[in-house]
Amino acid sequence: MSMEELSSCESFLTSSKPYFAMISLQFGYAGMNIITKISLNTGMSHYVLVVYRHAIATAVIAPFAFFFERKAQPKITFSIFMQLFILGLLGPVIDQNFYYMGLKYTSPTFSCAMSNMLPAMTFILAVLFRMEMLDVKKLWCQAKIGGTVVTVGGAMVMTIYKGPIVELFWTKYMHLQDSSHANHTTSSKNSSSDKEFLKGSILLIFATLAWASLFVLQAKILKTYAKHQLSLTTLICFIGTLQAVAVTFVMEHNPSVWRIGWDMNLLAAAYSGIVASSISYYVQGIVMKKRGPVFATAFSPLMMVIVAVTGSFVLAEKIFLGGVIGAVLIVIGLYAVLWGKQKENQVTICDDQSKIESNSKVTKDVEANGTEMKISEGDNSMLSTIVISVPLSETPLKKTIQEP
Repeated sequence: MSMEELSSCESFLTSSKPYFAMISLQFGYAGMNIITKISLNTGMSHYVLVVYRHAIATAVIAPFAFFFERKAQPKITFSIFMQLFILGLLGPVIDQNFYYMGLKYTSPTFSCAMSNMLPAMTFILAVLFRMEMLDVKKLWCQAKIGGTVVTVGGAMVMTIYKGPIVELFWTKYMHLQDSSHANHTTSSKNSSSDKEFLKGSILLIFATLAWASLFVLQAKILKTYAKHQLSLTTLICFIGTLQAVAVTFVMEHNPSVWRIGWDMNLLAAAYSGIVASSISYYVQGIVMKKRGPVFATAFSPLMMVIVAVTGSFVLAEKIFLGGVIGAVLIVIGLYAVLWGKQKENQVTICDDQSKIESNSKVTKDVEANGTEMKISEGDNSMLSTIVISVPLSETPLKKTIQEP
């Protein structure tokens, strides 16, 4: 193999690393949803699962934060502590508990589809808190507004309309077998199932809203922890763990819920803490630094597809037509919002570059003008010196000498 082929292969692998990383991360997220669903179905309390997940995440991230970011740590004032307290409440407590409850009442595919509303909800909150300005005349702003409307509409379709079961070629036999064994199902069970589905949908919407609120607030505190992001994650997970423990003591009065063995419950807690809250943070942070947040967020619909295929095998999950229509609308709205955000970033970068270029041009003009002024001043001084040093006419002197 020639050197050119080796260099081209090396450049291809280097450019493909972000894609491989994000695809692997979506498989990791999909596995978390499947394993967590199995654990919740076996009776594990979602409150306890949140505690164990973030306790493990804290134990995994804390050593890296200590070794890499222990110097020049920001001082924790009362204002920063309150922000950390709210972040821990929004993320580990509200978001995770609501998401797990919604996952328990619905399905992994449905939960993943609803989580794709995150960019649209973040955009709405950013506009409400005046962190982002609207310019309706711009195409990218129209795309963000239209994508948000389509995303919310898709979520409403998934919540209100269920529709018939969508048969996949590998699940058709399983569904026929289940229907033959479930002919005795009463209408009261169906109505209770519909109520649980609606309840789970609303819980997932609130979970996504809490997640979006966390992003909005985190953007402010990241200014303080710009060079200490591992420390910030450790603090949020640790404070969230303490808050989750307090919530669990209030909501769960049976001490046996804390018991955990070498079973699916331990796997769910460890997998969620290590993969979803530790490795994913590191990988996503590297990808976002190299390719930007839009690139990292664009792969989230892939997780929904992986979960749908895996869930149909592992959990015999039923996919309904309303969920498919709503998921398609959410994905369309997601990419519309991401496209608008990317165009906005490009416009902002171009504006900044034009400002820098204009400032540098003005500076060069000023320097050039200053140089010309110095040169002209130098020429004037030389001319004045020459004029002063010119001798007088020799004719009067000669006349004076020639006189007797």
